[in-house]
This record gives sequence, C-alpha cells and structure tokens, in this order.
Amino acid sequence: MHRHLITPRPDWQRTVEAQGLIYPLTRYPDDSLRPYWDESAYYAFSLPEVEALEEVVEELHGMCLAAAAHIVDANRFGDLGLTDPRVIHAVTDSWRRRTELPSLYGRFDLRYDGTGPAKLLEYNADTPTSLVEAASPQWFWMEECFPGADQWNSLHERLVASWKRQSDLLPPGSPVHFAHSAVDELGEDLMTVAYLKETAEQAGLDTDWISVEEIGWDSLSGRFVDQQLRFIRSCFKLYPWEWLTTDTFAGHVLDTLDNGGGTGTTMWIEPAWKMLLSNKALLAVLWELYPGHPNLLPAYVDGPRDLVDTGYVAKPLLGREGAGITVHPPAGPAAIREDPCCYQELAPLPDFDGNRTVLGAWVVDGEAAGLGIRESTGPITDEYARFLPHVIL
Repeated sequence: MHRHLITPRPDWQRTVEAQGLIYPLTRYPDDSLRPYWDESAYYAFSLPEVEALEEVVEELHGMCLAAAAHIVDANRFGDLGLTDPRVIHAVTDSWRRRTELPSLYGRFDLRYDGTGPAKLLEYNADTPTSLVEAASPQWFWMEECFPGADQWNSLHERLVASWKRQSDLLPPGSPVHFAHSAVDELGEDLMTVAYLKETAEQAGLDTDWISVEEIGWDSLSGRFVDQQLRFIRSCFKLYPWEWLTTDTFAGHVLDTLDNGGGTGTTMWIEPAWKMLLSNKALLAVLWELYPGHPNLLPAYVDGPRDLVDTGYVAKPLLGREGAGITVHPPAGPAAIREDPCCYQELAPLPDFDGNRTVLGAWVVDGEAAGLGIRESTGPITDEYARFLPHVIL
C-alpha cells in the first residue's frame, strides 16, 4: 500500500459529475469549496495484499453474523440501547427469517497501513454511503489513467447479481420503491439511491422513486402508499432504522412490517436485523466473543476499563460521519460519557504525508466486493474527508 501523487485530469469535476458524483466538492466552515473527489493522489496495492484483505473482510462479516446471533439468543439488546419491546420483536423476527428477506450490502471501515493486520473500526451495514464513487468514477478513472491495471472493484456486477438472486424474495406484482430523504442537501443520498435503483433495473426489476417524506399512510387500508396511492409493498430506504422506528409513523412501520413468511404488508430493505450490525455496541460483542483476534480492537460498552493506559475513542452507538466521537490519549483520566457509547482502543489512522487514511471495504451478499479510500487531516474521518481512487499494480 503506497500513496502516489498524480496530476488531476483536465476538467475532472465535470467528468465525475457525469458519472454520478454530483457532489465532487465539500464546503468548509470558512465557506471555501475543496475537492471531495481528490485525484491529485492515488493509492496502489499489490494483488496479494488485496487478496489478503478480501479474506479478512469476509471473515469479519461471518464474525459479525455470529455476534448478531449471540445478541438475539442471549437477549443482549440492552447493550445496543434497544429497549422498546416492539422493536426488539421486529429485529428478532427479522433475524430468524433473514433467509426470506433481501439484504444487499455493507461497508467495513478498516485501519490498515500495508504492514500489519487490518483492524476493524466499525461496520456500516444499514445505510452506508460513498458507494457511487467507489463503484463508478474510480473505475473509469483507472481505465483512463492506468489502462491495463486492475482495481478491487466488482461492486456493480455483484449488486446486479444480488438483486437477481433475491428477486424471488420480493413481493410480486408491484415495483420496488427507492426512497431517499429530501432533506439531503448535498445529493449524496439521492445519488446513492439512484445508483442502487439502476442496479435493480439492470437486474430486471420494476422500480419507482419516492422520498421518505412523500411516503403516505392510507388509514382506510392500513397501508403505506406512494404519490399515486399505490401500495408500497417493498422499499429500499437510505434512512436509518433507528429513525424509522422512532418517527411519527413508527407504529405503522412496526404494525405492517413484512419480515417474510407471508405476514405484513411492507418489506423494507435493508431488513430490520441490520440494526444488530449498524450499532457500535457490536464492536464490544465481537471483542467478547473473539478476544485477541488480530483484526479486532478491544472494545467495551460499560466504560474504557484498561484502555485508559493505551488510549481510546468513545463512539456513540449510532453516530455517523465521525459525529460525537471523542479521542482520549493514553494515561489520561477515564471519562464515562452520559450518552450510550462504545469505548474502543485508540488505533491512530495511518499517516501518509500528513493524510490520515481509512479503508472502506464493501461487502455484497456477504462477499468482499470493492474498496473506497477516504482521507482526513485530523484523527477522525468526518464530513470533510476526501475520497481518493486506487489501483492494483
């Protein structure tokens, strides 16, 4: 793994926008615009390096499923902050019927510098983004800048194949609705959903658009409907389950939830059992089940424990884009936060010429499918991180 400088292509911004990345720039607090898609540098990997990372990702995914099973069987929902009996029932039922429910993708965030074992930082298994740039623009960048090279990127093919394989699990006779939130100002959620909708169409599925805010409730039939008053029988939503189960229509979501088996009227994708994987408490359960595993970092939910000596980060159980994360250096005082957190051993991101790098390794249908790389200038990968392409040389 090496970072190399390269001259950006002429008119690169217009190029990546035409490929679906309509948010190539990030607005900073000083109102300046700086590249989010950053092709002034790239990362190069060897093929054996990528093959080893693929094995790690698939092993981690299997471990996460085992941890989810443990949470359900041992009734560890409290560790995840899940206390509503109806939500717990929905998650449990969804988990036990998971073979009857479509489940598409997820993204592991890994600390890796090319020298030691990759370390799991977190698993984004419900509403992961940065998919468009990983699947499309970086592939075309490689073809233009490094013809004949390769890339850890089979995302598009695997997504189309996944929709085809799972098509029989979808309710027949109606389109799959694809929903994003209309409050998304950057367009990232919109384009992520648009891209996944395109992969479903290429798999032969009938699809339709809707924003989450436009989903209606028909009180006469007791069902969710779209703008044409058609029943919404299946819906891919880029909208977290913790919001879906707590907002105004949460009761209707739980009442009509289709978890397979011929019950319920609306099937949501990703399924409810993904709440078990998208929660940072999963990291503590993994460490409990696999103590000392080379690809895990020590993690706890009841406090930092012995991590005071090594340093630790406190992560909100449901935080995103680095929000709410606090860094505690070694030998500092223990700090127990009031909000539910996961306390994970501090593993500073590798520094490549002043850039802190995190690998986003994608899984589709439980198989390693691609890589996206983000850089930040600080210790936390936040909303100001940059996306850089990669090649296998």
